[in-house]
Amino acid sequence: MQKDHISTPPSTPISRIRQRRRSLEAFPDLSKLQGSHLLVDDKNKYRSMWIRAYSSFWMLASVILIVYLGHLYICAMVVVIQIFMIRELFSLRIRAHEEKCLPGFRLLNWHFFVTAMLFVYGRILTQDLVKTVTSDKFFYKLVSGLIKYHMVICYFLYIAGLVWFILTLKKKKMKYQFGQYAWTHMILIVVFTQSSFTVANIFDGIFWFLLPASLIAINDIAAYLFGFFFGRTPLIKLSPKKTWEGFIGASIATIVSAFILANILGRFQWMTCPRQDLSTGWLHCDPGPLFKPEYYLLPEWLPHWFPWKGTSVLPVQWHALCLGLFASIIAPFGGFFASGFKRAFKIKDFGDSIPGHGGFTDRMDCQVSFAPFLASLFLLF
Repeated sequence: MQKDHISTPPSTPISRIRQRRRSLEAFPDLSKLQGSHLLVDDKNKYRSMWIRAYSSFWMLASVILIVYLGHLYICAMVVVIQIFMIRELFSLRIRAHEEKCLPGFRLLNWHFFVTAMLFVYGRILTQDLVKTVTSDKFFYKLVSGLIKYHMVICYFLYIAGLVWFILTLKKKKMKYQFGQYAWTHMILIVVFTQSSFTVANIFDGIFWFLLPASLIAINDIAAYLFGFFFGRTPLIKLSPKKTWEGFIGASIATIVSAFILANILGRFQWMTCPRQDLSTGWLHCDPGPLFKPEYYLLPEWLPHWFPWKGTSVLPVQWHALCLGLFASIIAPFGGFFASGFKRAFKIKDFGDSIPGHGGFTDRMDCQVSFAPFLASLFLLF
């Protein structure tokens, strides 16, 4: 009886206080969110806003330049962003003590990354690469052989990584090693699932890359501004600074912007024409039915002095409304997922590559779910 009493000691006031502190760290009290946690009450909000605006300006200027250069440069930008995202996500679970005991283990993760990148992009660019890679016979045969045995090469690269992983297993480090192995594969699935659709959308027309990316950016900026000036009602515990005012205001701004922006971008052949090869010249094509304007008469009950009797609308604008709805209602949950992820790891941002924004993963969290959704819409067009 005495042993049983010792094995289950009664809870003390100190232990109860610690348990309450842990619960508050996991999910902050909504009453506190009404105070300093909200962006509208942040004393340093104007300073952070200018830092964020300065970084946004340079990001916008860089994206405009890359879009102007064409499809291949956009794909290169996607690859660079992926590398930064992978680096940030790999770094989340690194334990310095464990890594010192496993020299070369981090290199194994990058081996899996290169294998996944070769598999994804090889499948997308296979036909285009054969046509335009080179006119030299030797290089043409080399590239043709690589393309022909693409799947076999990727398979054996992965098997080589698996064998490498098994040979590096150590008795007291196996739990950490298998955890890193699963972590690496989860990251690669999340990042490359959406990126494969993104690159495919780029070659279907820059319009299908630029419009969704712009809507995500508009939604993010609008949510920030509406929350900055009007946000008072907390939206979700996982992200204390998100408010209902910001969410609703951003939704309206995104849907309206989708309808207008689709009309502007849809009138440029450079944006709408698909790229059939890896050249960088300007494109000219017959626009599809989605990009041929249709004229709609305005209601007759409008006063006679009203200057417009009708308006032209591109059919793609109606599809853009669906994209706007998804970008404003569903895509933000990618950000909420990332917020919960960061809270679980007790970090503020995934990285510090972009001043005022955090890392590249912080900027791309809402994009992850958009590219597969857009690809599914192509089946309806």
